[in-house]
Formats: sequence, C-alpha cells, structure tokens
Amino acid sequence: MAFRRRPIEFLSRAAQEYGDLVYFRFGPQPVFFLNHPDLIRDVLVTYDHCFRKGRGLERAKRLLGEGLLTSEDDFHRRQRRLVQPAFHRQRVQSYGVVMSQYVWELQQSWTDGAVMEIDQEMMRLTLSIVAKTLFDTDVSGEAGEIGRALTTAMQLWRRMMSPFAEYLEKLPLPANRKFEKTRQQLDAIIYGMIEKRRGDGRDHGDLLSMLLSAQDSEGEDGRMNDLQLRDELLTLFLAGHETTAKALTWTWYLLSSHPEVEAKLHAELDTALAGRLPEVDDLPRLNYAERVLAESMRLYPPAWIIGRRAVKDCDLPRCRIPAGALVLLSQYIMHHDARFFPDPLRFDPERWTPEAKGSRPKFSYFPFGGGSRQCIGESFAWMEGTLLLATLAQRWRMRLIPGHPVALEPLVTLRPKFGMKMKLERR
Repeated sequence: MAFRRRPIEFLSRAAQEYGDLVYFRFGPQPVFFLNHPDLIRDVLVTYDHCFRKGRGLERAKRLLGEGLLTSEDDFHRRQRRLVQPAFHRQRVQSYGVVMSQYVWELQQSWTDGAVMEIDQEMMRLTLSIVAKTLFDTDVSGEAGEIGRALTTAMQLWRRMMSPFAEYLEKLPLPANRKFEKTRQQLDAIIYGMIEKRRGDGRDHGDLLSMLLSAQDSEGEDGRMNDLQLRDELLTLFLAGHETTAKALTWTWYLLSSHPEVEAKLHAELDTALAGRLPEVDDLPRLNYAERVLAESMRLYPPAWIIGRRAVKDCDLPRCRIPAGALVLLSQYIMHHDARFFPDPLRFDPERWTPEAKGSRPKFSYFPFGGGSRQCIGESFAWMEGTLLLATLAQRWRMRLIPGHPVALEPLVTLRPKFGMKMKLERR
C-alpha cells in the first residue's frame, strides 16, 4: 500500500536505506528494485533475453493492444522493423519544418499577460505535431477530445494496476464504463484515419502510408491488418506526444524559478537565431537549449519507472533473479543519485557538457530506456523538444502563478498533479 500511495517516496527511501539492490514483496510477488547503472545495464542490455515487460505494460494492452510499447518477442521485432524507417535520421530531420511551423502558429494566438494551463497547451501542440509528421493528418480540431480521452485513460491507470484489477474490470462499475467509453472514443478517431487513408489510395510518404503498404520479408503475410495498425497508431499517438509535452511542461516550470539559466538560454537563442524561426540546421548551435532540456528530464523524467518480469532464472553478476520475479528500474531515483549528480536537486544544465557526460556511466541517465527496447522515437523527441523550446523561449517568458501548487503525479508518465498554470510575458 505504501508503494501504491507514494511510489517515488517509497523507492527513494528504499534506495537510501538498503542501497543498490533492494528486495521486497507485493503479497506473493517477489520484487527486486535495482538502483545502479551497472545493474540497470545488466537488465536492459546484457541479460535482456531473461526479461519481458512488467505488469504495468501488460495491463496497458487493454488500451494499446499489441503496439510497440507492449508487444514482445518476434512480433515486436517484426513491428519495429516496419516502423523504423519513419525514424531514420533523414526522415526525422524532414519533420523539423512541421514542428517549427506548428509551434509558431500556436504562439501567434498568445497574448502578453495571459494566464494559461501550460501543460494542456504543450499536450495540444505535441499531439498536433505527431499527427501531422507521422500520419499527415491535421487533428487540431480533435486535439482537445484526444487529449481528454488520453488523460482519462492515464487517470484510470492506478486502478488498472490494483492487485484485483483483472476481476474488478469484469464488473459493471462506473470506472469500467468510463474506460470503455474512452477506448471507443480513441478507436473511432484512429479507425477513421485508417479508413480515410485506405480510401485515399495515395502514398503520403509518412508512417501511415509505410505501414499500409509494408511487406515484411520475414513475416507470413506481411501486411498489417486494421487492428495491428490501430495498436501502432494509438501507441505512437500516446508515446509521441505525452512524453515530450511533459518534458516541456517541467522545463517551463524550472526556467520560471531559475532566471539565471533562462537568461543564458535567451542569450544563446538571440545569437544563434537573430529573431528568425529555428530550423533543423540550427540545432548544432543550440547546445545550451539541449542541455536545459536534458537537465529538465533528469529532474523530472517523463518516463519515471521501468518494470521487467523475469521469464527464467537469471544470474546477474550481483544477484540471482528467479523466474517470475518483478524487476523495477527507476529513472527518477537514478537521476537523483548524488554519486553521479552531486547536489542532485539543483537545476544545472552545465551537467551536460561533453566532459561532464563523459565522466558518468551510461545508465546513470536513461530517460528513453535502453537496449533492444530503447524508445524508437528518441531522436524525434530530442529534435522536437529543442525546436519547440527554442521557438517559444525566443519570444516568451513563462512565470508560475504565485501560490499554484506543484506536486508529482507518477502515473504512466510523470505529470504535474495540479497542472501548470503560468503567466505569459512577451520578451
């Protein structure tokens, strides 16, 4: 119950009291919490063949089906091969124009002194970008509906993770009906996109066109059916906008309370861009902007925990993980480890100079996971986050409304529990 009520505090205390390797139980379920870069590497890379996704993503199949985030083994490898071309370097760079244009259009509607729910603004923005870049679809008019439906699904997550969820979800409870309605709303939007594109018959050069025409040389029939398409599109909708929106939300919060960092960011933007819209070719000159984003994801990693289940006995160098055991790895706890990040609560983008990064072990920082299941959209997210940060910060400051409560809500992603109400100030 302590873990369910306050999971971050529970894991933080466990790491402080018991060190890198913690063992406890959820009822009959043995759990190992690993909190050292070497142990994290062992699970995600060296011995990844011993593990599958944990209970959280197994339960997520109720919403996401067999998408990249939840599928396993040969099916996952097949789907990843089909999706991968959309995230090749040259293709990702071509998305930069759309990203900059959408954020430019968004801030045209902003006014000096306006008070806004910045977390909701970032959600609408990143949702529109992922829809246009990957599916060549304008969802501006539906962004609010999609965002609300995904938020509802997130809020029901904790209940889906309860020990008796498999039994409770079969009962005619209000929460079950709400979840089913949410899933139907999202299905209607996704299947509508698929039907429209099949009727169109044109190759739009985007991910959806690739998936509709893809032939996998190692598959039995090659083509995805509509259910498989639905699962992949919904997964990419969720993963492709939620995490970036949360990273940006926490970044605006941090800049609001650290004017010296904000001033240095503004100086870089004024020099590198001189008032024009940033482009992909500008990214090498936006080093400090990228460091600000990296440090924000250290303090507030959108993906804050990873779960794995051992499918067989696994002898790691420091312990044996028995078959059936649950393994937890927490980006949030690792990213706040003073052994690798001195004064870990301090917001300091200088931690991300090449020299500083090179002095730390790789898995002291893993906001996008690692190994064979590393986030397929990592390069997309870095480019999007940096371009959106640069475009908005070039013309706006955001200040947290005095007295607005800020607290963590660790659901599927790390959300601000009470939203993020901020005042816009034109530079």
